[in-house]
Amino acid sequence: MNCIVTGSSGRLGRAVIELLHAEGMPCTGIDLTPSEHTDIEADIRDAEAIQSLLNDADAVIHTAALHGYHVDRNYPEAEFVRTNVLGTAYLLNAARAHGIRRFVYTSSTSVYGEAMSQPDRAVWVDEDLTPQPRDIYDATKLAAEQLCRLYFDPGSLQTCVLRVSRFMDEPLNDIANYRLYRGLDERDGARAHLLAIRHEHERFEIYNISNRSPFSRNQLAELKTGPAGLVKSLFSGIEDSYSRLDWQLPESIDRVYAIDKAERLLGYDPVHNFTAYVEQQLQQLNS
Repeated sequence: MNCIVTGSSGRLGRAVIELLHAEGMPCTGIDLTPSEHTDIEADIRDAEAIQSLLNDADAVIHTAALHGYHVDRNYPEAEFVRTNVLGTAYLLNAARAHGIRRFVYTSSTSVYGEAMSQPDRAVWVDEDLTPQPRDIYDATKLAAEQLCRLYFDPGSLQTCVLRVSRFMDEPLNDIANYRLYRGLDERDGARAHLLAIRHEHERFEIYNISNRSPFSRNQLAELKTGPAGLVKSLFSGIEDSYSRLDWQLPESIDRVYAIDKAERLLGYDPVHNFTAYVEQQLQQLNS
């Protein structure tokens, strides 16, 4: 299977390329920004160029996008539409024209937006939660998801959407805390994309992709008001580990990303979860 990966110079795109290479899968990285993982510098907003680039492809993993941090940098809203919506439409159209069978679209858990806010409890975020976009990024990612739904055909172009959670360069303490409920290691994200590209989809599906949370629905009120005690009860010795690392446990947790559907249908099994991350940082501290 020859796979096209857009956004190959980005953090997730790089991880996808590296995994496909490790799996022995031929792939071509496409991005506007040059990097060791990008084979072709091209713009997904160029419909004619995209048509030619997908000539020999069997599958597409589409990670390229303008992101939330571009909102903070005051990028024009029209650019979000051109990149996130029209760029996706051009790729889908080219995929269908060339008889490509698999198309995995990388969306974001950010599309849930205002639906993730409750005053007295954390929100259980599964795929049944109705998105309530907060900004142009959320709105355009959600619009691109609907384009993927429109193009789905089980006998020809099988599209699916992965709503990935937070993976950013942040303080290590924040990354660890996020792994409890809303964080993702890009290597696990890449594995989810590989599973999705290999999966036979009989219908259009959307999946939450995050690291595995230890929490359950009956703990949502406690997570909002005082999660530290709950974390200590679930992870023996975590208080000592955090003390050694000079970290603080979260004072409040506002959401929990549920990955049950991806586990059940794709066989998704993230390994870089909370405890693995804490152990990794302890090892580095001791080395």
